[in-house]
Amino acid sequence: MSKRFWIQLFLGLIMLPSLKVTAASVKPADVLGDTIPGHWVYNEHFNQALPTEDNWWARLDDPVLDTLITLSETHSADVLIAARRITIARQALNSARAGYMPSVNLSAGWSKSRSSGALGDELAPASVGDYFNLGLSMSWEIDVFGRIHEKSKQQKALWNASRADYAAVMTTLSANIAKAYVQLRVYQAQWAVAKEHIASQEKIVKITEARHEAGLASMLDVAQSRQVYYSTQASMPVLEASIRNSIYAICLLVGVYPRELTDMLGDMRDMPDYQQIVPVGVPMELLRRRPDIVASEYQLASAASALGIAKKDFLPTLTLNGSIGTSAHKIDNLFKNQSLTYAIAPTLSWTVFDGMKRKYNAVTAREQMEIEIHNYNSAVMTAVEEVDAAISSYIGSLKNIDVVRQVIEQSQKSLDLSVDLYKRGLSPFNNVVTAQLSLLEYQNTLISSKGNALTSLIALYEALGGGWDASVIE
Repeated sequence: MSKRFWIQLFLGLIMLPSLKVTAASVKPADVLGDTIPGHWVYNEHFNQALPTEDNWWARLDDPVLDTLITLSETHSADVLIAARRITIARQALNSARAGYMPSVNLSAGWSKSRSSGALGDELAPASVGDYFNLGLSMSWEIDVFGRIHEKSKQQKALWNASRADYAAVMTTLSANIAKAYVQLRVYQAQWAVAKEHIASQEKIVKITEARHEAGLASMLDVAQSRQVYYSTQASMPVLEASIRNSIYAICLLVGVYPRELTDMLGDMRDMPDYQQIVPVGVPMELLRRRPDIVASEYQLASAASALGIAKKDFLPTLTLNGSIGTSAHKIDNLFKNQSLTYAIAPTLSWTVFDGMKRKYNAVTAREQMEIEIHNYNSAVMTAVEEVDAAISSYIGSLKNIDVVRQVIEQSQKSLDLSVDLYKRGLSPFNNVVTAQLSLLEYQNTLISSKGNALTSLIALYEALGGGWDASVIE
């Protein structure tokens, strides 16, 4: 053999790297940049075990919310798109697995040709020929070194990642619907409070008018009472607009037009109970079920498989090529024994030098895997921080509600006393105005605080990845 051949063979061998890096050898637990905390910052308040079925919105005990989330599964464009992506990924997996099977082609045709008779030293008659042909050809790559197997593992990881993405879409969507629904109930509750205050403020207006007509109060008292009364009335259209906009936002999330849900959402209902037992459990157990972390794990597995594929490109390929058919000048002779043709050609091919292309591809694949490792670490860190932040926010909201309740209790007493003293002429009307505005403000604050507590609770369930299990999504 030539010296050039041996040089090329030597270069191919020294470029052949280790083939130990595969998807199976890269485990998420082994690539974490730091140890996951053993407990949450506020673990003394949350120590419940994980539920077996975590449709967390069912704990809010609101059938309207249950209906909205159920509708979103079949109507939301984001969910439908995510479902289509699962189908695409599944077909890509099937396509990769099809590489285990041979490729068979059927051909049939007729050919006529004429060859020149003037190609030799002497001029001769031209030759004309025609024939029919019919045959099968086959090409089959034998997966000796596991290249097809590695490609199948890569596509399976991507398929699992698409299922996790679907779960992530549903987790985020259900949380956003619940948050928008809570905000709607907050606006409706504030509207109801404003309506109650308008009725009580109207009575106080009549009291000031009666005292003014009796010469016991100035017109200033009447004007101030009317000012409070009309300012509360002015808030009603704003709240009504906010209610309508919240309904539109919910309908957009669910994926239906407002006319289909306006009647159901327009009916006044109490806010769901914000005091819930939160299932926090063991951090790692919870984090591993988060759809974004599940997707990140599978993306890492896919990148590791891609690196394995890049390394297997350094190995030879074994292909079995074959054909069988028949050819004859007359179509009647196609199926006679003398017309049979066949060929079989097992081929071992090995690229020993390609200008370092495969080496560069392997380096690129390794860097992509390192990127996915960083993405996985970032996803885990984000999950831990989101859970801690949601717990902190929820606890803060609960404490705020307790304090605001006490403020409202004292504000109500202040209003009752100021009105009573005003009626007896022992206190100026300014005290009544201040008490009215303070009570309305803190009642609205209490409603907002309850809404914030619910929103924090929903954010906590979302941060824990509750509601959707990627492993059961087809």
